[in-house]
Amino acid sequence: MLRQLRHNDTAIGASAAVFCSLIAIFACLGQQSAQASADQVVKISAKRFAYSPDQVTVKKNIPVILQLTSTDRSHGIAIPALNLRSDIPAGKVTELRFTPQKSGDYRFYCDVFCGDGHDGMEGKIKVVD
Repeated sequence: MLRQLRHNDTAIGASAAVFCSLIAIFACLGQQSAQASADQVVKISAKRFAYSPDQVTVKKNIPVILQLTSTDRSHGIAIPALNLRSDIPAGKVTELRFTPQKSGDYRFYCDVFCGDGHDGMEGKIKVVD
């Protein structure tokens, strides 16, 4: 009988350890999910000779993920005031991550020549409090 009690204690201890481990794993996953949902995700599509949308608003001090796509050819995006730039290859999603520190309007433009209307391919990111 004593042997059976020790076996039950071991089984209960092992079950408790597994249960605690599962709680810890789900808690970590929940924190990662909350962090990911706190990011501001902005989708911008590029095509000759425009971005869509060409004006976006984001909040200061909250991480931003720009999800950039091109529907026709390779483009680029430059946001000099935020020290950001990226190529936007056709048919792929490119992510550009940053956390805006100051409120204001930030101009962006295509820096990969795409034809005669290239000079007008620009937009604005508005950062608000």
